[in-house]
Amino acid sequence: MSFPPEGYPLTAAVSPRVQVVPTTGSTNADAVRHVIDAPDQWPHLSLLLTTDQRAGRGRLDRTWVTPPGSALAVSVVLDAAVIPAPSRGWIPLIAGAAMTRAVAAQLVGTAHSTTLKWPNDVLVDGRKLCGILAEIVPGHPDVVVVGSGVNTRMPAAELPVDTAVSFQALGQTCDEDRLLADYLGALDEQLTALAAARGDAAEAGVLAEIEALCGTLGADVAVSLPDGETLRGRAQRIDPDGRLVVVQDGEFESAVSAGDVVHVRRAAGL
Repeated sequence: MSFPPEGYPLTAAVSPRVQVVPTTGSTNADAVRHVIDAPDQWPHLSLLLTTDQRAGRGRLDRTWVTPPGSALAVSVVLDAAVIPAPSRGWIPLIAGAAMTRAVAAQLVGTAHSTTLKWPNDVLVDGRKLCGILAEIVPGHPDVVVVGSGVNTRMPAAELPVDTAVSFQALGQTCDEDRLLADYLGALDEQLTALAAARGDAAEAGVLAEIEALCGTLGADVAVSLPDGETLRGRAQRIDPDGRLVVVQDGEFESAVSAGDVVHVRRAAGL
C-alpha cells in the first residue's frame, strides 16, 4: 500500500481520531461497525481511511472497486445531534461541497476546473474524481458516516469509464494529508453553520455555498429517478430542502430529492 511516510499530521490536527488500515472491504462498513461497537471511541470528525478498498459502495447500491494504491477511501463519523432531523438531508450535499473545495485547493494554479455535480459528486473538467455516500448508523440515529472515494494515483488507462478522472491522469500529485485536512475543516465549518442556524440552510449560508460550487445548475440534465423514469429539463436551482429543481419545457418545475444526474449540455449564456 502507499501511505505518506510522515503519516497524516495535518488531518490529525483537525480530527480526534485518524485510523489508517492497509486494506478493507469498505471503510463505511468498518466505521459503522466501530460506532455500533464502541461509540465513545469514535467522536465527531473521527475518520478511517485506506488506499485499498475491495468492496466499496456508491449511491444506488453501485459497487466501487479500484486497484490497490490508486484511490483514497475515507469515512468520517459525524455527530448530527445538534442539527434538526428534517435538515440532515443537507449533510451529503455539505460533504460534496467540502470535498469540492478541498480538491480545488489541490489544483490552484492549474487550468483545471473543479465543480460539484448535484448532489455530491466532485468533477474536474467535467469528469468524476470523487463520489460520496452518507448513511445513518443503525441504532444511533444522530450519527452519520460519510464515505468518500477519491481517484488519486489511478493511471488514465485504468479509469473504469471515460467520464472518470484521477489526479494522476490530470498530471497532478495529490497531497492526501492536506486534502483530508481541508475537507474536514470545510465539512465541520458548514455543519457548525447549519446547526447555528437551527437547520436553515439559506440562513446558514450553506445553500449559497453549494449553489456557488454546483456545476449542475444551468445545465440541461437527464435525471434517472428511483422508479425507473427519466426526467429531462434544465437544472434551475436547489430548493430550501436541498432538492434539485428541474424545469421542463420552460415552465413545469419538478423537485428531485434522489436520482442519478447526467449533464447533457450547459445552457447558453450560463
